[in-house]
This record gives sequence, C-alpha cells and structure tokens, in this order.
Amino acid sequence: MTELVRLKSAYKSSIGMVRDKNEDAVGTFKNQQGVILALITDGIGGNKGGEVASQFVVSKIGQVFKKTDIADSGTLKKWLEQILTEVNNDIINESNSDLNLKGMGTTFVAALIAQDKSLISNIGDSRGYLYRDGELVQLSEDHSYVNELVKSGDITPDEAKHNPYKNIITKSLGINDVSTADFREFDFQPNNQILLCSDGLTNMVDEDVIKGVLAKDIDVKEKCQQLIDLANQNGGLDNVTVLILDNDSEGDPDE
Repeated sequence: MTELVRLKSAYKSSIGMVRDKNEDAVGTFKNQQGVILALITDGIGGNKGGEVASQFVVSKIGQVFKKTDIADSGTLKKWLEQILTEVNNDIINESNSDLNLKGMGTTFVAALIAQDKSLISNIGDSRGYLYRDGELVQLSEDHSYVNELVKSGDITPDEAKHNPYKNIITKSLGINDVSTADFREFDFQPNNQILLCSDGLTNMVDEDVIKGVLAKDIDVKEKCQQLIDLANQNGGLDNVTVLILDNDSEGDPDE
C-alpha cells in the first residue's frame, strides 16, 4: 500500500533559451478521496496549436479529476483511459474546426498517487521517473521513432542520445483516434521521489546529473529550479518543465 508520509511537491517550467513561446503545461490536483494527480504535457503543432492542446489537456483532466470520488488504482486507470479518449477527441474536433490549430497535439505524462498502488501513465516522450535508494529508474517508455530503433537493436541507447530524429514521436494526444496510454504500477515508498519532465530536460541533461540533483538535501522547489537551470545552461533548445513529488519522512508537508 502507498504510504504517504509527508508528500512534498513542486514544479517549474521555462521557455528555454531558443523558443519564443512555452508550449508545455503542468499541474497537480487532488480528488475527493485525497488521491494526487500530477501531469505534464508538451504541445506540438504550428501557430499556437501546441500551446492550446497542452493547456487544454492539463486543465480539463485536472478539473474533472478534482470532482471524482475514486481511490483504488484499477478504477483510476479506467477513469484516466476514458478521459484521455475524451480529450483526444476534443483536440481533434477543435483542430478540424480552426485552421490555425490544424494538426495540434500534445504529449502526456502523469503520476497518480492512489491508496493501494501508484501509477505512471504516458503518451509520447515526456517522461516519468522514480528515484529510490540512490537509483533513478525511468517508469515511462518513450513513444518515439528513435526508441523503436533502440528496441529493434538498430542503434544503441548511447547513439539514441544524439540521433537527429530523436524528436519524432510515434504517439500523441490529438493527432489521430489512437489515444491509448501506457501504464505502470509501482509502490511510492517513504523517501522516494517521482520526477515528471518534458523532453526539454532529458535532451539537455544526462540522467546521472538529474540523479545527482534529486539526491541533494535541499527543498523540492530548489531541485526543480536547479534542473531548469542545468537544461538552459546546456543550451535550452526547447521548453523545459519539471515536477517533483517527494514522499519525505522528515520535515513538514509542502504542497
């Protein structure tokens, strides 16, 4: 069973050093049973489409979630699958009715901290990690062209880091009728941390460096800021958004 000792959370988003607008969106929400939902989206599409899609997904899912009265991971998974289908259809309909939004879509990654098991869910290449006992484990799987090449053995994980096609994603919300997400259950134990992030972080900062920041004995807000700063110092080629949930065994709760 998930034991929330003193859950601390923080998030931070930056436009980066190159882009002229921020198409990432982020939020945390609590439902009627005290279940926590944290999510990040990274918009895709020309004009203002990506920004519209990413903000819409966070806003709608978050507002609907706050009104729910469910607590177990199985029911939450079914709920999330249903709401993702709804927002996917909403984005497609809006895209088809406004030429300025044609082809818009967004990635999606979320953590659900339920009473029995916790869940990571994702569509696209925004990631969810678990930091436990000094190790950083990616719980999500990238839906990307380059990750397919890695899985087939055509390239190595090291080669994937610098592949020119690394930004091509194979699944998103809003582009077509397929809105199925991956889900992974895990135990969110005392002293564990969850990191959600857009690819603006992982494309700019190595996982060993990210792990080093999470290992520091500093406030979660400061950890978020340090990760953002590292991404921008390394070039900041994309918007970058990070969210940390810390199941802390010491100190006061900080939501």
